[in-house]
Amino acid sequence: MSENLAGLQREITALGERVGALRSAHTMYPDDARGTAEAALAELEYAERLLGDAGSELAEALSGRSGQQRREGGSDERALLRAVFSELTVPVVLLDQDGHIRRINNAGADQLGGAPGYLTGKPFTHFVDLRNRAALRSWLASVLRGDGPASLDSRMAQRGWAEDVHLSLTRLELPTEPHPLVLVALSPTVHGGEDEGPAPLEPEVEDQVVVLAARRLDVLTRMTRLLLRRSGPALGEAAELLADSYADWVVLDVLDRADPAPARRAAVAGPADAPEELRASVERAVPEDSDVPGRVLAEGESLLHPLIEDGAVLGHDDAGAPLLGLIGAGSLLSVPLRGSRGVRGALTLIRRSNRGSFRLADLGLIEEIGEHIGLAMPPRPPVEP
Repeated sequence: MSENLAGLQREITALGERVGALRSAHTMYPDDARGTAEAALAELEYAERLLGDAGSELAEALSGRSGQQRREGGSDERALLRAVFSELTVPVVLLDQDGHIRRINNAGADQLGGAPGYLTGKPFTHFVDLRNRAALRSWLASVLRGDGPASLDSRMAQRGWAEDVHLSLTRLELPTEPHPLVLVALSPTVHGGEDEGPAPLEPEVEDQVVVLAARRLDVLTRMTRLLLRRSGPALGEAAELLADSYADWVVLDVLDRADPAPARRAAVAGPADAPEELRASVERAVPEDSDVPGRVLAEGESLLHPLIEDGAVLGHDDAGAPLLGLIGAGSLLSVPLRGSRGVRGALTLIRRSNRGSFRLADLGLIEEIGEHIGLAMPPRPPVEP
């Protein structure tokens, strides 16, 4: 009985998390209220049933009949599913109860930009634009509960591409599986894609090794010239240089004193079309209150997120909305500004989901630039007695 009660508690906890995510999504994207409201309505209907029927559902679960029924029968459904996956030209993804990719056909792998073996086991929502993840999680939960199929428009955005797609979600019960699965079919949207973010860059340019190497060398050369022609570090100009040539957003946090005083946000650079409210929110955020760059400042170790999994790692705005979601981030990295006497601050670069993800080569370059900036900073004043 304790196991079933634990399962019920997990459902309630998961419901609370999804409701919180929907609330944040509505705060960040008020223009998308229709899609968020539909997902919230589905959650409300589920909450009503959960409260009214919890006793009877728990009693039925304790009988153990459902699990036994799922285990009976042959392997016809599994064989049919494998045949469908091998022959379908429509992108199809099979998700487990946690939303992880259990199986994906070749067309689906091409759609997500990876090999089936690489994609298997990864959360499907990680390939969805940050602004659409909360609604998708709620619809997945609704389909898994047996509320019927779901159909919604979404945006897939990772690793230098972004595409509006239509998702069709269907619950599957297989005799060999202890839990239901979700079959997701991807197709073009019925409507023209709305402007939900910046247009993708040209992948053939973004993926050329020679072009990338030349770009890195150019950035390093320009940064070196900037630091050498100044008596002190021009942090604002350094941030603008990187935002213009290597990232979309750049954040510089500085430790001015040798004692454990709070870091200050010294410079923020972003796209020219970025709203002033968003820029101000990034400037007001407290560095130590976020995982990035808080961990870099505390531990002096670099962080690389080629794939943004948690939109809250850079902190929140005044309304509680994750800053990375407002930015439309796809990847980020953060490195320490290391001077002759330890860590002097943190340098954080963010790319939106329409650009190629940061890689280890990018991390190495920005670490070197961070060290150059740290060495160029003036000595910190001594600790006051």
